[in-house]
Amino acid sequence: MTQTPTAQTPAQGQARAQVTVPAQHPMVTVLGSGDSLLRVIEKAFPKVDIHVRGNEISVVGDEIEVALVERLFAEMMLVLRTGQPMTEDAVERSIAMLRAGGSGDGHETPAQVLTQNILSSRGRTIRPKTLNQKRYVDAIDQHTIVFGIGPAGTGKTYLAMAKAVQALQSKQVNRIILTRPAVEAGERLGFLPGTLYEKIDPYLRPLYDALHDMLDPDSIPRLMAAGTIEVAPLAYMRGRAQPVFTNVLTPDGWRPIGHLRVGDLVIGSNGEPTPVLGVYPQGEKDVYRVTAQDGSWTLCCGEHLWTVRTRDDKRRDKPWRVLETQEMIGNLRAAHYRRYELPLLTAPVQMPERPVPMDPYALGLLLGDGCLTGSTTPSFATEDPELAVALESALPGITLRHRGGPDYILNRVKSPGDVVTLENPVTRSLRELDLLGTRSCSKFIPDAYLNNSAEVRLAVLQGLLDSDGGPVTQKDRTCRIQYTTTSILLRDDVIALVRSLGGVAYTRRRATEGRRPGWANGREVAHRRDAHIVDIRLPEGVEPFRLPRKRDKYHAAGGGGRPMRFIDSIEPAGREECVCIQVAAEDSLYVTQDYLLTHNTLNDAFIILDEAQNTSPEQMKMFLTRLGFDSKIVITGDVTQVDLPDGQKSGLRQVQEILEGVEDVHFARLSSHDVVRHKLVGRIVDAYEKYDSKHGTHNGAPRSGRDRAGHKGK
Repeated sequence: MTQTPTAQTPAQGQARAQVTVPAQHPMVTVLGSGDSLLRVIEKAFPKVDIHVRGNEISVVGDEIEVALVERLFAEMMLVLRTGQPMTEDAVERSIAMLRAGGSGDGHETPAQVLTQNILSSRGRTIRPKTLNQKRYVDAIDQHTIVFGIGPAGTGKTYLAMAKAVQALQSKQVNRIILTRPAVEAGERLGFLPGTLYEKIDPYLRPLYDALHDMLDPDSIPRLMAAGTIEVAPLAYMRGRAQPVFTNVLTPDGWRPIGHLRVGDLVIGSNGEPTPVLGVYPQGEKDVYRVTAQDGSWTLCCGEHLWTVRTRDDKRRDKPWRVLETQEMIGNLRAAHYRRYELPLLTAPVQMPERPVPMDPYALGLLLGDGCLTGSTTPSFATEDPELAVALESALPGITLRHRGGPDYILNRVKSPGDVVTLENPVTRSLRELDLLGTRSCSKFIPDAYLNNSAEVRLAVLQGLLDSDGGPVTQKDRTCRIQYTTTSILLRDDVIALVRSLGGVAYTRRRATEGRRPGWANGREVAHRRDAHIVDIRLPEGVEPFRLPRKRDKYHAAGGGGRPMRFIDSIEPAGREECVCIQVAAEDSLYVTQDYLLTHNTLNDAFIILDEAQNTSPEQMKMFLTRLGFDSKIVITGDVTQVDLPDGQKSGLRQVQEILEGVEDVHFARLSSHDVVRHKLVGRIVDAYEKYDSKHGTHNGAPRSGRDRAGHKGK
């Protein structure tokens, strides 16, 4: 396109410009069918005369107006050059942008706005149509949380949906979550026929309709079934919960999740403490028992989130996925193997080191091969002299007296002047730990050792495995570790030690009945109690043995391999009072019962909250604090259309006062000029605003004093 001055001289105070339309653009594309676009321009610029001859357009009139018309045709030509047609609506919006200052001097131009493609689907291209819409879309790219606030018809939700689908298709996120505060989904729906979802579906229908505009309709049910797209009322988003009595691991040991408060510390997947950011009571909910194949289990609701990985995910080097409990029901097997692998601790649980009355390795040895009945001096039995030496060196004030064969007595070292009645140091320590008087079937690991530093816990386990455990080798397979005890308590404590170090443990029982007797001192000895066998796999870097012969055999077989844990079953478990928590850990995982890793927060998700003016302040806070890592939240609403009960504040109104100016949070405000429906909608919005302003009303009703003071009402 070229512009040349005309030969005629304009009247005083007037300007003249001439625009030449390139031959590749037929004049009908510039002027519109039946000159419809030209009439829009003439109506918008009454102070100029526009004449068309051939491919030349002459503009005469007010200097400022002529410059705007000239600029308008230049912008129209830029749009047409991209292959996008100009419409009457696009011309009107271009004029509005130019009058508002879109001159290219640091402002977005009409061509930049009208040619910014977000998404193309089935022959349609979705793009912003106004300057504010473009800035809204740009803000979604540039910020983690964006509020789109404005009247109906301004494209707030539709554009957010387009950005969500774009992010999913470009693999910036793994899932889309669309939600609304379904105020109609409460008591008022209770009298309607049908299931709850049938009642709620009409309220969520606009979100479904937008999805069908942007995706292949046949793919939507598949994506929703896979959990890639979730459409649900806001009340259901917060329902990712566990019963209030479910244990969660903290640096001080296990605590019921219902006792946790914001600021408390729990243990994350890296074994380190992470603070609780939110606690959300859920009321009674249907719960399920999720059981892994190693026997570990916990309770949670159907919407509770789990990080899992399939065999195909691992083979293709795909990231872990996040699924709801109910999404996995009925899909736990693939051929002969379990489908969903659960993550394990990436490092041993870190707890504060606490003082203990006895060396932890020595305690493990005595729990394995020591006699702690208290009726005699403590003793120890082993065929490995190295263990006797290690035990003696770890117990100050004690000397081991060899009685012959495997038997050793733990005598107190006597000093000159000692009285005979002084207590044996080992006996004193055992008494302090409540272990004195225990037998093989009643031994246990005291809490002071179970809830201690990783070094203390590992030392106890090494003592137990050096005395009563050992490596089990199999041809062409990595080496597992086997531990045997007749004490149920000690069995469970050993399993807890293993899991706290990032390993897995499987247990089975060997019944006394039918077992061949053992031999002692040349005679048969019948087994009096069932034996509990624990098969253990520990992660690389965790050394299970100190005894050289066992340690060497373990490493010669290639170590323990990679511990793995899979979901085995998910079964209904009744109804319970529930609560959900949010933690600050980067992967949002925390350690729950039996050292299972689970979480409630959505990572790698694009989340849209629509009709947010109908949230309560509590709902808004809950929703915002659900933000996970590598996620994005867009919240849309119209603060003039609040449907909450009288006296109930709108969370969308309040959040503007709280978060305005917070880094990485953006408020995009649209107006009647951004309405992209019928032109009359924008005029209606303006008329209502004018009426409310004149009569001191809000939505036609008298404003409260608080509303009049600053629109801070509900």
